[in-house]
Amino acid sequence: MQADWLEFERRHVWHPYASMQKPLPAYAVSRAEGVYLEFCDGRRVIDGMSSWWCAIHGYNVPELNAAAHAQLEKMSHVMFGGLTHEPAANLAKMLLQLLPHQQHLFFCDSGSVAVEVAMKMALQYWQAKGVARKRRLLTLRGGYHGDTFGAMSVCDPVSGMHHLYQGVLATQYFADAPDGSDWHPSQIDAFESEIRMHHDAIAAVILEPLVQGAGGMRFYAKEYLQAVRQLCDRYDVLLIADEIATGFGRTGTMFACEQAEVAADITCVGKALTGGYMSLAATLCSAEVSDGIHAGGGGVLMHGPTFMANPLACRVAQASLELLLASPWQQRVAAIAAQLAQQLAPCRASTVVADVRVKGAIGVVEMKQPLDVAAVQAQLVSRGVWLRPFGRLLYTMPPFVISAAELTKVTAAMCDVVASIDG
Repeated sequence: MQADWLEFERRHVWHPYASMQKPLPAYAVSRAEGVYLEFCDGRRVIDGMSSWWCAIHGYNVPELNAAAHAQLEKMSHVMFGGLTHEPAANLAKMLLQLLPHQQHLFFCDSGSVAVEVAMKMALQYWQAKGVARKRRLLTLRGGYHGDTFGAMSVCDPVSGMHHLYQGVLATQYFADAPDGSDWHPSQIDAFESEIRMHHDAIAAVILEPLVQGAGGMRFYAKEYLQAVRQLCDRYDVLLIADEIATGFGRTGTMFACEQAEVAADITCVGKALTGGYMSLAATLCSAEVSDGIHAGGGGVLMHGPTFMANPLACRVAQASLELLLASPWQQRVAAIAAQLAQQLAPCRASTVVADVRVKGAIGVVEMKQPLDVAAVQAQLVSRGVWLRPFGRLLYTMPPFVISAAELTKVTAAMCDVVASIDG
């Protein structure tokens, strides 16, 4: 019975960033179709989160279902150590064509692992070149790069999880993040100061290009990213672009770095890579990075996940990219951006709202005070909408296939939440 498994799950299964003693409500899903989630009690809600930003095509997608089914009949998994397979080669070819400044890639299990691999690449690059002192990273405050230990070390030290693991996490360098998407040259001053003082010890800069995601949904100007690239070149530091959240069209270009015409030395991708079907990520690097790692004689990249290049995930990812490239995704994202800007604009007038901002298929209403997540989610669900607020942020990152009418329902629910708080 439904009640039995739900009660067991509630008592024994941890959810992300949740307590077992005082768990937040978890809504039981029985089916997903298009942009809708169907709960076990029969209610249907529009998923304005794309399941944490990955289900860009929506759910139960015929093309992706067919790819998964066909691959299952061949092989669901084989180890990548000493073996290889066509789905991995085909997907690698597609990714390298989409990121032509990169020449090699490493398949990973998740976004956090992709960041770990990127950090290892940077460290091994300098070790192989005989510059072992370059072993720390520089990043921006307000960022988020994952929950594993290396990734946590470059997340925001205040709003992130650093305080729980002080003395264990590696110590990194942090620069104040730029304050908004309107460019002024002074925005780069804090970053320039850090890289100038510490470049001898810095192996790489890691940042989320143009959009700081789970750390606060902050946007910044392409000129800032361009300035970072120039400073990395000047001070002989590698640049890692964490495109896990921004990649595959979310900001309006296939990758956010394209808007600044910036090429990173190492790029991390994930989330939307498989259209939300499977867990898969990749870390791509330039020929210079790869050649540098090999320069020391050993040249072995020290990482090897059990499910690396899982053929089922690779085949579904290939189908997802084919579907994306064959679709009018640029027009869809542009239309979503225009609609979000228009329909969320009234929230600016609220006394409880600090800011409203839109970039690509990302719409953010930042409140002045933290939200009661459970209460807000219940209110949204009652209006037929699923969102996952956090901190002071009420935001949406919908599937690209959402209709104008469905998106209106999402934005109306967001405005209703703001109005209810404003009283």
